[in-house]
Amino acid sequence: MPTLMLRLGLILAAAILAADQASKHYMLFVLHLPIVGHIPLVEVGPFGFDLTMVWNRGVTFGLLSGDAAWTQFALGAVALVIAGVLLRWMARAENRMTALALGAVVGGAVGNVIDRLRFGAVADFFDAHAFGWHWYVFNVADAAIVVGVLVLVADALFRPSGSVKASSP
Repeated sequence: MPTLMLRLGLILAAAILAADQASKHYMLFVLHLPIVGHIPLVEVGPFGFDLTMVWNRGVTFGLLSGDAAWTQFALGAVALVIAGVLLRWMARAENRMTALALGAVVGGAVGNVIDRLRFGAVADFFDAHAFGWHWYVFNVADAAIVVGVLVLVADALFRPSGSVKASSP
């Protein structure tokens, strides 16, 4: 059973990594978003969704950002260590939902580490906004990480108490 959970999580991680890297390639080298800067896509009343190029040198919301190469190396190294810990957890996952959520987080984390190594920053470009307020600009990897973490939290909070396996002494 643990091998099945690991396999499921790794398949999703690989799919997310592929989608993330493909979307970044398209935005950077086909649409040339770093040169164009902004492409309006959808506006329905006060709601909108655009492509806006942002280079994130930090973590979520630009926290811990810096231009020094060591900053990007340190953030990438921390993300890889976290991904390693999550892979170990994934190998021991008790259910599919946990394995898939961990796979989403790992795939997203590795996608952003690749950006840090290639570009010195993470390429973000999806820009959702409403009533003049813009949510942070994000990418496929960021979305996968957020959804994966939300699923893990929901699983921890709402899993029926009888569905957790008791450990044998």
